[in-house]
Amino acid sequence: MARIYARRRGRAGSKRPAGTPEWVSVKAEEVEQKVIELSRKGFSTSMIGIILRDGHGVPRVPQVVGRKITEILRANNLAPEIPEDLQNLMRRALRIRKHLEVNKKDVHNKRALQLTESKIRRLVRYYVREGILPHDWKYRPESAEFVLRR
Repeated sequence: MARIYARRRGRAGSKRPAGTPEWVSVKAEEVEQKVIELSRKGFSTSMIGIILRDGHGVPRVPQVVGRKITEILRANNLAPEIPEDLQNLMRRALRIRKHLEVNKKDVHNKRALQLTESKIRRLVRYYVREGILPHDWKYRPESAEFVLRR
């Protein structure tokens, strides 16, 4: 089946090996403590993963710990209210909206805004269904800037 907005298909590519690689010397408890420490410093989940990969030699947190970074943060009440991927899409939509206020005839970015907000709505539906966002949570472009500043 093809992608929704791109005409590409498939997921061809190599697969990662299962289990923890033998060259990883960091213990699971140390990784969990480092995740909590980095989160308290204000790093996002993706930045935490990059820091652990580049600075501490942890290829993937779930391979070493057995849980994802967001699961570790939820267990310690450090997870953000709005998931990071949704925040990034909302920021993108805000940037496009500000651009369109100045450049009203930019039809390509009007389409980009439609696609971005469609992705936001789809992601919100998923997070509400999974119980990560409350059932009455809605994306409103007018209030998105306020929500992201908190």
